[in-house]
Amino acid sequence: MRVISMDWRDVCVASYAVDPAVVAETLPEGVTVDTYEGDAYLSVVPFVMGDVRPYGFPRRVGPTFGELNLRTYVTGDGGPGIYFYNLDATDRLGVAIARATYRLPYYNASQRVVRRGETVEFESERTHSGVPPCEFDADYTSRGDLRPAESGSLSEFLLERYRFYVEGRDTLLRGEVEHGPWELRAADYDARTNDLFDVNGFETPDGEPHVVYSPGVEVAAHAPTRAER
Repeated sequence: MRVISMDWRDVCVASYAVDPAVVAETLPEGVTVDTYEGDAYLSVVPFVMGDVRPYGFPRRVGPTFGELNLRTYVTGDGGPGIYFYNLDATDRLGVAIARATYRLPYYNASQRVVRRGETVEFESERTHSGVPPCEFDADYTSRGDLRPAESGSLSEFLLERYRFYVEGRDTLLRGEVEHGPWELRAADYDARTNDLFDVNGFETPDGEPHVVYSPGVEVAAHAPTRAER
């Protein structure tokens, strides 16, 4: 059942290859690490949540705000999906609802998101009480032609996923989303401050990230359901 409509706008996905064993030890029962050519991936994803509203409501009632997440890629009973370590956002009501309804690890944050031409400036500072602080400061600049992810490519592996898994109270939940295929550009990514790895218990990965940008997609999210462990 569709419950929420939204846009995901100005999306940057900066993905780092890591040893699958590093990811495996962080996952709940019921999901396993998904890999591409033998590597697991951790992705830093800054973007804008646009016009977030109950499904079927007009856009004008929905707030627009920044979001920053760290995620990895898994397989569960519903197939390939995403597992989130954190989602920091500026909408306090939305954070409270997502934590209560979806059990997602959302945290309140103060953010500054500014677009200058093809460059997006994204700053985030966590303000949520009772959890470790987390700061992020980066620019990303899109370049080249807009096109769908090539079949079998790393970009397709990372982006074309339509569900997430999250650990609820004594259960594993699965959430489904609907949207069209991603249209992507290459992007340059410059992170001056990034606490996402450290705050989630990871060492900063070696090597340069695989970076793509999308102007965004229109999304409908379903109510979460119980997944088999």
